Amino acid sequence: MIKKVNLHPMAIAGWRSALAAVLLLIWARKPKFTGSMPQIGCSLAYAVNMFSFIAATKLTTAANAVLLQYTAPAYVALFGIWFLREYPRRIDWLAVGFTMVGMVMFFLDRISLSGMWGNLAGVSAGISFAWLILFLRKQKDGSPIESVILGNALTALIAIPLIIRQMPSVQDCVWLVLLGSIQTAVPYILYTTVIRHVTALEGALVPVIEPLLNPTWAFLFLGEIPGFWAVIGGLVILAAVTMRSLPAHEAARQA
Repeated sequence: MIKKVNLHPMAIAGWRSALAAVLLLIWARKPKFTGSMPQIGCSLAYAVNMFSFIAATKLTTAANAVLLQYTAPAYVALFGIWFLREYPRRIDWLAVGFTMVGMVMFFLDRISLSGMWGNLAGVSAGISFAWLILFLRKQKDGSPIESVILGNALTALIAIPLIIRQMPSVQDCVWLVLLGSIQTAVPYILYTTVIRHVTALEGALVPVIEPLLNPTWAFLFLGEIPGFWAVIGGLVILAAVTMRSLPAHEAARQA
């Protein structure tokens, strides 16, 4: 959908976040903006993540950008010990390790060492995504949706100089509406609900499945056949996430 919009990437992020903020405000009905450290920290991490990932996508390969963003589970596992007092078990570290290996295998044919600034932006995207998850999890006893509303509002505010340079066409508006609603608002409604009931590491590992769907849709709708290592890497990631999720599922079932 992003490729369908003929605007500067930062402007796309701004329009998308502006619409998402409005929709999330409507959903929250009576949002409570407390100005707490987790709420402000989460909104800042959200905005940094949005712009870092877009910058990484522009300045290095898309594979590098995605791979570096999804190093987030490793940061969550490390920082979560201090920030949330959530201590990873042996199976958690195994899942993180296999997930990272799977990601490298998945993008093996497309990883590049070029674009130093883009790769640094990708590292920033991974760290900020991790802190976004950690700050959301920190609000498990509250209402984390307000943090995402603030994050989207901040992203839109920062992007205003680019937004006013060019107005989207009617066709652009259609895609922007879809981006702001089903690609941003709805997923974060679901995510801020779920993050209250899972550990931060679980909240970081399961979304790693997301990049696997890109070649899946390309295969189903465009006939593009993924490479051998992409298939193997994807299977490794799915196995790692499943391995980590089964014990939690079994414990919940018995409870």
